Amino acid sequence: MEITSRDLLTVMHGMGFGALFMLAFSGALVEIYRVSTPGLSSNASSGEQSLLRLYLGVIVVLAWLAVLSGAYLIYPWYRATPPAGAVDLSGFPRALLLSSPRTSEWHNLGMEWKEHVSWLAPIAMTMVAYVTLTYRREIVQHRHLRIAVLTFAVAAFAATGVAGAFGALLNKVAPIRGGASITLMEGVR
Repeated sequence: MEITSRDLLTVMHGMGFGALFMLAFSGALVEIYRVSTPGLSSNASSGEQSLLRLYLGVIVVLAWLAVLSGAYLIYPWYRATPPAGAVDLSGFPRALLLSSPRTSEWHNLGMEWKEHVSWLAPIAMTMVAYVTLTYRREIVQHRHLRIAVLTFAVAAFAATGVAGAFGALLNKVAPIRGGASITLMEGVR
């Protein structure tokens, strides 16, 4: 069983960093709601506060790793320019998508979303973590701040969900291939 280095990095980007962020998000949203709702967070122990700090920190790191690995590792392979006169565009995903009107919208909508809107997730989650951890007690007293924090958290989740869905679909239509082969397991003969 083999996988290429580009396949492995693409899996780490999407299924590793992105999917882990999505999975961890539900716990973060519940905890942010708990600490910001009057009456629910009155007796949080220092251990619970430390765990929340760690949890939000890990989520922020996962969001940034997903976006940075996509922008600086995966995207350059996606946008590689084929040599003049190339007929087989399978090694050049962007050119492959733009070569047909039937697939050009995958780039125009899907990849544009991933290139630009996906940056909203780590920026929003960094703000959510900072405000939640810095103004913990004040969030309880200020309804508008509480709503803003929860709204930014949901926006980060939605941006990641749409980017992840586009990423999975784009990888089916125009996969990023190449790189050194990595043998994961040898078959029995």
